[in-house]
Amino acid sequence: MANLFCDFRFLLLIAAVVFIYIQMRLFATQSQYADRLAEAVESENHCTGQMRLLIDQISMQQGQIVAFEDERKRHFEERLQMKTLLQDLERKGLQQLTDKTQVPVAAVVIMACNRADYLDKTIKSVLKYQTPVASKYPVFVSQDGSNPDVKKKALSFDRLAYMQHLDYGEVETERPGELIAYYKIARHYKWALDQLFYIHKFSRVIILEDDMEIAPDFFSYFEAAAMLLDKDKTIMAVSSWNDNGQKQFVHDPYLLYRSDFFPGLGWMLTKSIWDELSPKWPKAYWDDWLRLKENHKGRQFIRPEVCRTYNFGEHGSSMGQFFKQYLEPIKLNDVQIDWMSMDLGYLMEDKYVKHFADAVKKAKPVYGNDAVMKAFNVAGDVRIEYRDQSDFEHIARQFGIFEEWKDGIPRTAYKGVVVFRHQTRRRIFLVGPDSLKRLGI
Repeated sequence: MANLFCDFRFLLLIAAVVFIYIQMRLFATQSQYADRLAEAVESENHCTGQMRLLIDQISMQQGQIVAFEDERKRHFEERLQMKTLLQDLERKGLQQLTDKTQVPVAAVVIMACNRADYLDKTIKSVLKYQTPVASKYPVFVSQDGSNPDVKKKALSFDRLAYMQHLDYGEVETERPGELIAYYKIARHYKWALDQLFYIHKFSRVIILEDDMEIAPDFFSYFEAAAMLLDKDKTIMAVSSWNDNGQKQFVHDPYLLYRSDFFPGLGWMLTKSIWDELSPKWPKAYWDDWLRLKENHKGRQFIRPEVCRTYNFGEHGSSMGQFFKQYLEPIKLNDVQIDWMSMDLGYLMEDKYVKHFADAVKKAKPVYGNDAVMKAFNVAGDVRIEYRDQSDFEHIARQFGIFEEWKDGIPRTAYKGVVVFRHQTRRRIFLVGPDSLKRLGI
């Protein structure tokens, strides 16, 4: 019996040990679960904090977006108000400048950007000779950009209208290293000419730049030239410039020429020509673009022997290129000529070929490698033939005239012939390989 009681106590002890072991395992397991639960709660709390932080950031960014949108709307409204104000200024200025009983010959636009001192000089030169014919030639200043000094200078003159071109569009050049300025200039030209032809309804526009002085007979010259443009549709534009107009190469202020090369630098075009050019206007280098055959399409340009504009812009987009050699020595006409009393019929296409051919035919031909030297010993006009572009450049270099060609045409050339004075009155005709045939000689 005693043994049985001992066995029973032993079994109870084993059961107690097993129970205690089970309780310890349960406690350990509960502790693990408690730790994991705590970690899960902590992780959940962290995620909740991160989510709240993210929500706060999103709310802040949404607030910034709303603020930016409000700012954009405000800028847009300000620009709209400025545009309206500028249009009101233009209208008021134009009403003051135009005479309702006088149909303008042409609007004159001075293209400006950031050179207030140059602009001042140009405006004063223009108004000096424009005043007696103000109703025929309303003057505009078109500013590209927002330079305050240029705007203040333009608005300080009562006798002109002011336009402002504000273009915030990004400029993408077609080739690396190109100057953005040439792209901005092309945009400005298109905008200004669209304004003058399509908004203000002018039939002709004379384009000047903010670094030019004009001759006393500038406006008389363009009034007579306007009649030529109306009569002869083979004339694309009329220029007041001669690329070889340096003092040593000119003599006769009454003489005008036709040219296959667009001169620019003070020129007039009609609305019908602009209707053609505006839709395809280039992104940059608009003047060289106009010199391409695909754009002038065989039409020609009127130019004077003696320039009616003088370019004093040593500092500008072209960084003074050619200034000392070709621009500074230009002769600005100082003779007052009544062009409306002159017979310019010889410039009409059907008459000019014969007129020019007669002059070339009368010139004494000079041949040989020393032709330039021989020309010094000839009393009258001289004719020198060149074989190709390289040969022309060699001869031009010896005389000191422009060597440059564009799309197969030398500067100032008419049917391949470049003419300039040498030693005062005598004319030198540099004649291309097929020029005589094209002139019917």
